[in-house]
Amino acid sequence: MTTTATIPKQPTQEQSDFINHWNTQLENRDPETILRWAIETYSPKLTMGTALGSGGCVILSILAEIEPKIPVFNLDTGYQFPETLELLERISTKYGIAIRRESAELSVAEYEAANGGAVHKTDSNRCCYERKIQVLERIAPKYDAWISGIRRDQSPTRANTPVVGWDRKFGLVKIAPLAYWTNKQVWDKIVGKSIPYNLLYDHGYTSIGCAPCTRQTLPGEDERAGRWSGQLKTECGLHLVNESLTTAQL
Repeated sequence: MTTTATIPKQPTQEQSDFINHWNTQLENRDPETILRWAIETYSPKLTMGTALGSGGCVILSILAEIEPKIPVFNLDTGYQFPETLELLERISTKYGIAIRRESAELSVAEYEAANGGAVHKTDSNRCCYERKIQVLERIAPKYDAWISGIRRDQSPTRANTPVVGWDRKFGLVKIAPLAYWTNKQVWDKIVGKSIPYNLLYDHGYTSIGCAPCTRQTLPGEDERAGRWSGQLKTECGLHLVNESLTTAQL
């Protein structure tokens, strides 16, 4: 089966002007300021998607102080590490934030039975598309904007991440409160505020996705080098740089 490309969704001129203005205004502002603006501007049509990476945990800790009722979802592919699911419970308990686990229609067992085995072993792009992208395509129409924990320093594919951009794959405004932060800033915040985090970070993992497609990173590798190791792939398709742009770049 071949995955079908999503038709890019373009913003109106008014949306473009608004996004470009606020992307400039919020550059280098603290995450709290960016999140307050996002809540005031887009709530109740605002959501957050998180795989519970280090940055996502920092954002959730801030939302807990500002507005813990913002809808938050996790794309549960069925292949996540047990440590990730355990962290979801710890975050929810500590901060009182309900994180919805959104999944594909077929369970992993049903999916693999229907396809003669694990699709991620033969076509990881298709697996990501059917277990993640299609799920978010189902969620996206309910909202006008979504919050993400991605940062520019994570990898070359994310180096141009705007604070406020247009996600043309899903037709939403995309807000990255930590876009300009460094990995060190994230971990200083986690340690300083005792923010729950995925315990796999203590065992050589620096970016954590689905268990079958994630390995520990080696010294000198970039933060996301352990994802889809050995493949010409560094993204699942949710956060491609050319899919989340300031509208001036479109």
